[in-house]
Amino acid sequence: MKRTTLAAIALAVTAGLGMTGCAGAAGPAEPQAQNGKTRLTVSVWNYEGTPEFKALFDGYEAANPNVDIEPVDILADDYPQKVTTMLAGGDTTDVLTMKNVIDYSRYASNGQLQEINSVVDTLDKDNLAGLDAFDVDGKYFAAPYRQDFWLLYYNKDLFKAAGVEDPADLTWDEYAALAQKLTTKGSDGKTVYGTYHHIWRSVIQAISAAQNDGDQISGDYGFFEDQYNTALDLQKSGATLEFGTAKSQKTSYRTMFETGQAAMMPMGTWYISGLTQAKKDGKTNVNWGLAPMPQKKSGGDVTTFGSPTAFAVNKNASHSDEAKKFIEWAAGEEGAKAISKIGVVPALKNGTVTDAYFKLDGLPTDELSKKAFTPDRTALEMPVSDKSAATDKILNQEHDLIMVGERSVADGIAEMGKRVKSEVLGQ
Repeated sequence: MKRTTLAAIALAVTAGLGMTGCAGAAGPAEPQAQNGKTRLTVSVWNYEGTPEFKALFDGYEAANPNVDIEPVDILADDYPQKVTTMLAGGDTTDVLTMKNVIDYSRYASNGQLQEINSVVDTLDKDNLAGLDAFDVDGKYFAAPYRQDFWLLYYNKDLFKAAGVEDPADLTWDEYAALAQKLTTKGSDGKTVYGTYHHIWRSVIQAISAAQNDGDQISGDYGFFEDQYNTALDLQKSGATLEFGTAKSQKTSYRTMFETGQAAMMPMGTWYISGLTQAKKDGKTNVNWGLAPMPQKKSGGDVTTFGSPTAFAVNKNASHSDEAKKFIEWAAGEEGAKAISKIGVVPALKNGTVTDAYFKLDGLPTDELSKKAFTPDRTALEMPVSDKSAATDKILNQEHDLIMVGERSVADGIAEMGKRVKSEVLGQ
């Protein structure tokens, strides 16, 4: 499969401009693949290191032999800015991968994407997680093919050694008590923590917002309080690695779990493929399982948070009809099966797709793990807004100060609200 680079795009644009000058009003010819096939171009990031793209492209080409898909490969860190530049310059790449909903909102509001309601209407909307994030006043300009969300990873052997049951249907209070019980000293004298909370603010703030229906851009953050108290109490009791230590030592969450230093760990589903690969490569022997994220109360629906990834059709696409067919396939059952085989969590969740996912070599197949895979509600990690980026920066700064003890929970929450209202909301 060929790869289009940005340099090649620039060269093609330059050549096209030169030809236009000679050819008068004639527009550029639509790109065609060899042997008369349609060449469908799709913007991606880090193609070699993001196997879901190859899985989708190979699968679609096999089902549609008249199409060749050509990835427009962009460095991951440069992706949002490069796509923005491409669209501003009238680029004709057919399908654009929406890395996050914030960028999607901007492109849709700028009129740079095609409406694809006709595609969305053919999909299993009731089981397509993350679809609501792409609803713009009843119109859809993208459809999700992937939906990562947070759940609880746990070390089955450490649970068994402690004589405790698997962590099914935990409340946060039960989770905290269990983490303390599971904390021990290893044979080498090192602490084996009952859980590990990574340093990202989402571990506390996003789950608080999801389970309390809180708005992270509101400037009112009282709903963070209980979760911060839980996290700080776990630190004080020694049941998790201290935030300051984790940050200063740049602790890897993968190392904490894969070396058996943590019995539990809240983390996103993207880690599943990395963990299964580590086991396959012999880099870890951890016997692991999945459980739903702990909840405020027992017996109710399971609410967590996450982020969808989607495909959109460029307003200036060379092959709009084929682009829409590709998105319909990728967001449907066949696309879901294609990425399930490599451990990537699809947006489509139904019995057939879940069964296919859990056939992945190395994945736990117990009922609790399967239940964790299908939460009742997945809220967005961060709301879609032109104020999201600035708010995120403030919340991160104040989060760090609370977690290292430089601000009390109450003072930190008050400062978050004060700063967001003043610096972002203009109140």
